[in-house]
Amino acid sequence: MGGGPGGAALGTYLARAGVRVAIFAQPKRPPILIGESLVPAIVPIIRELGVEAEVASYSIRKTGATFCFNSCERLNIRFNDVRGARTDYSYNVPRDRFDASLLQAAQRAGCIVLQESARLRRLDGSERVELIGESLVLAREALGGEPDFIADASGRKRLIARLLELPFNEGPRKDVALHAHHTGVEVEIAGNVHTDRLDCGWAWRIPLPGRVSVGIVVDGSRLADYGSTLEEQYDSFLRRDSVMRGWIGPATRVTPVVRYTNYQLSSARGHGENWALVGDAFGFIDPVFSSGTLIAFESARDLATALLHGSEEAMKEWEEGVHKRLRAWRRVVDIFYNGRLLTLLKMGDHYRRTIPGRMMDWHFRKHMPRVFTGENVTHPYSLGLLTFMAQHALRNNDPEALRIA
Repeated sequence: MGGGPGGAALGTYLARAGVRVAIFAQPKRPPILIGESLVPAIVPIIRELGVEAEVASYSIRKTGATFCFNSCERLNIRFNDVRGARTDYSYNVPRDRFDASLLQAAQRAGCIVLQESARLRRLDGSERVELIGESLVLAREALGGEPDFIADASGRKRLIARLLELPFNEGPRKDVALHAHHTGVEVEIAGNVHTDRLDCGWAWRIPLPGRVSVGIVVDGSRLADYGSTLEEQYDSFLRRDSVMRGWIGPATRVTPVVRYTNYQLSSARGHGENWALVGDAFGFIDPVFSSGTLIAFESARDLATALLHGSEEAMKEWEEGVHKRLRAWRRVVDIFYNGRLLTLLKMGDHYRRTIPGRMMDWHFRKHMPRVFTGENVTHPYSLGLLTFMAQHALRNNDPEALRIA
C-alpha cells in the first residue's frame, strides 16, 4: 500500500526475485512533497534500482550543504571533502517525477500498479489484516488470488498502525512544517541544500530545476500568530523573520502551501503475522537531514531480503535494524536542535586552521560528515565520535546561542 519510494523499491526487489506484487498507488497526492533533497547514501540504491541516469536527467546535482547560523554567518560543506566517502554527490529531485521513475521501475520489474487507494480491516480477535471490497477484488485480479502479505508504505497516514492501534514513540518536539516552491530565491552555492537557523525554528532551501523549495519548521503553537490560513501563516512568517528577509524579498511563491506534522513519531512494532510497515509508516524523525527517503529505501531493501528468507527470525532482525536507524537519526537530530551541532561546526571551521586541527582533520573528515551523508549513521564509532564531540568538545562555547527555538 503506497507507491512512493518505500513501496516502489520494495515491489522492485520482490518482483525481481520472482514474487507476484501489486502496488496500490495513491491516485491523489499533494502537489509537492517533503523529501526533495537526497543524501549521498541514496545514490547507490537508485543506481541499483536502475533509475539514476533518469533521475539525473531532470534533477539538480547536489555537491554539498550550507549551514546558515544567522543572517551573517554560514558554513559550506562539500561532499568531495569527505574522506573515504563512497559517493560524493547526490540530487535534489522534483518529487513527482522521482516517484514516477521509481514506480515505473517497479512496473518494469513485473509489479502491477493499481491507481487506487487500498482499504483494509482487522480480522476479529487477531492482529491480521486483510483487504476488503474493491481493493480485494483488484488484488485478486492482479495476483491470481488473495495476497499472502501486506506491506504498509502509506507514509504518515500509517494505515495499519492506526487500524491496529499499535503503540508508538514520540520525540519531544511538536513542530509543523509549511512548505512551498518559489522562483527568485537566493542561494549561497548552486545545488547545495541550505539549512537556515531562524529567529524561531529553522528553514530549508532546496534548489530545484527552475525554482527553489522553501520550508519552515516551527513549533505549531506559534503559527496562529501569523494568520488563520496556511498561506497567511507561511507568507507572513517569511516576511517577518529577520534571517529569511535577507533572501526571500524578490521571490514569488508558485505553488500552494503544504503542511506536514507527525514529526518524531515511530511505531514500537514494525511487523505482524501478515504485515509490515515501511518508511514513514514505520517512523519519521525529522526533515532536517533528509533522512526519511533513505530510511524508506533501506527498510524496503532489507524487508525484501527478510521476506524472501521467510523466517520470523529474519523479520525480527529486519525490524530491529529499522529501529536502530531511527534511533541513530534521532540522536543526530537532537544535537542539531540543542545547538551543539551548529556550535561544533563553527568551532571546527576555526580549529582546522590551527596546527593541531590540521593534524586531526583527516580523522574527523573520515567519520563525522559520513553520518550526515547517511553512509555511517549507524556506524558505532562514527556516530559515537560525533556524539562525544558535540557533548564534550565545545570548550567554553555555549550551545544555547545556536539552539533552535
